[in-house]
Amino acid sequence: MRELTVQAFLTLDGVMQAPGGPGEDDSGGFAHGGWSVPYWDEQMGRAMDDALRVPFDLVLGRRTYDIFAAHWPHAGEDEGAATFNDATKYVASRGRSSLGWRNSVLIEGDAAAGIAALKREDGPELQVHGSGELIQTLLRHGLVDRFRLWVFPLVIGSGKRLFGDGTIPAGLELVDSQTSTTGVVMGTYEPAGDIVTGSFALD
Repeated sequence: MRELTVQAFLTLDGVMQAPGGPGEDDSGGFAHGGWSVPYWDEQMGRAMDDALRVPFDLVLGRRTYDIFAAHWPHAGEDEGAATFNDATKYVASRGRSSLGWRNSVLIEGDAAAGIAALKREDGPELQVHGSGELIQTLLRHGLVDRFRLWVFPLVIGSGKRLFGDGTIPAGLELVDSQTSTTGVVMGTYEPAGDIVTGSFALD
């Protein structure tokens, strides 16, 4: 069995759209692309390196796949380039079926069923980067085993959110955390069952 981990950069109000640069994803008129860049520090770089050292395959939506495929094959000696280029990329796409980046595999038919089948196989961790629309499908079908969420100290107010229309109410357990020198909280969360409610009212 393989575990599936969602890795995402988020604003305090939950926006995950276009953290890496202007034009990365300007759908819906989003005008704040690149919001994560000014917060990057050495500690975050080390944390990212640690996350990429473990063997993994990628599960990507088509938009994120196209962004990655336009960058990583041409990134030269960048430390992460070989890692991403060598990983198997499983791509959920309802449109074009042509995948030019090496080690890329199209998920045929229903994405949720295809990814569930991947999880039943033996192999390395499955990591989801970006891919906001695909994540809604994963949430809706209970396919996420772990969230690695980096929460940045800013609010944007509009844009694509990680926990959108696919979210099913559930508890999460914080299993690891650290904070960068720029105030980015890097937390790892795992499912912890149903939400438990209570009351502070006195009997």
